[in-house]
Amino acid sequence: MPDGSATAHLFRPKLATTFSEGYDLGKFRADLSAGLTVAIVAVPLSMAIAVASGVSPDHGLYAAIIGGFLVSALGGSRFQVGGPAGAFIVLVSATVARFGLDGLMLTVMLSGLMLTLLGALRLGSLIRHIPHAVTVGFTCGIAVTILASQLKDLGGLQLTGAEPGPLIPKLVALAHALPDFNPAAVALGLGVAALILLVRRLRPTWPGMLIAVVTASLAGGLLHLPVATIGSHFGGIPHGLPMPRLPTISVPRVLDVLPAALSFTLLGGIESLLSAKVADGMTGRKHRSNMELVAQGLANMASALFGGISVTGTIARTATNVRAGAASPLAGMMHSVFILVFMVAAASLASYVPLAALAGVLVVVSWNMAEKAEFVRLLRAWPTAAVLLATFGLTLVRDLTSGIVAGCVLAALFALILRRAVPEEGDG
Repeated sequence: MPDGSATAHLFRPKLATTFSEGYDLGKFRADLSAGLTVAIVAVPLSMAIAVASGVSPDHGLYAAIIGGFLVSALGGSRFQVGGPAGAFIVLVSATVARFGLDGLMLTVMLSGLMLTLLGALRLGSLIRHIPHAVTVGFTCGIAVTILASQLKDLGGLQLTGAEPGPLIPKLVALAHALPDFNPAAVALGLGVAALILLVRRLRPTWPGMLIAVVTASLAGGLLHLPVATIGSHFGGIPHGLPMPRLPTISVPRVLDVLPAALSFTLLGGIESLLSAKVADGMTGRKHRSNMELVAQGLANMASALFGGISVTGTIARTATNVRAGAASPLAGMMHSVFILVFMVAAASLASYVPLAALAGVLVVVSWNMAEKAEFVRLLRAWPTAAVLLATFGLTLVRDLTSGIVAGCVLAALFALILRRAVPEEGDG
């Protein structure tokens, strides 16, 4: 089986390579099965990420349908599956709070343009050289932030004002609301998390997230539990895609959202290439990093046109795709088609999903995202510990970009100091 390394530098989608190598009915059946499997995982996850990001669940589904389809159709990885990612929750929610939904769409579109340019300029390899301690630090920081963002819906808490974005003020506001917590919401949310973990342990091939969310929805409806649902909070989701629409574009508005777009671009590039690298390790293939960035950029621009939130390659869905036996990028494209079928045929069922159940899904996502063992291992050597803790701490108390920049600068300084210290020790 060819590993793709001979053409890894080319701007050629892996879909084209797949067809040039030969594609038959057996591979199509494998892709169809894998696409359905990933879609079953992606539907509740996409809605949960959208709600946690401060937008209605349909915006997450739009991203999975439009963005996910283009990531697979145009990407440089044979097995990459794109869609909304938990890592973007903090960035998306902060952007919506500051600029509104239209401002978010402009931010996603600008980010897509920048990702496309990064790929076209062959800068994909630079992103892949970000120090390992930095990636672990910001990933763990994002995981903690996601968990904190779910405490409100998980506890059914009612805040007197808007929920603060920064971690410390958020925790203070939630602490003041604790006397009004909703036991039914807590039970549903923790029950969903526990059921997902249990299914994963006992029946790893079953769609644990979907099973848990459906069970919680049935329990909430049959027992008439006093909990907020997608229907009561958002009025349900539409039965299909909206017409494409450009966000409001002006020079002052572009300059306002540019810093946020840069953060989206940095995180999107890192996440997508890390996910593609995971797929490489599972399959023995080699992705084309620059083509992957171009595809991610085009997918984000298209997603924004249809009202979708930011898109990136996602490790959980990509790994599920590989384990489900995908043979080509068509599996990822089919996963998007299956999500569209769900919206058209069964969107009304989403109205019964409790928000606490979606919070339970993201509790598991944040737990899985945090590289706990690797975090502890990196603490054993002081240079990597310093880089790790600086990235982790600044990601928590300031923002993702500050954490990544500080971690990279600190890692570069340590590398320079250690390099200069080696000849001096030899002289002794």
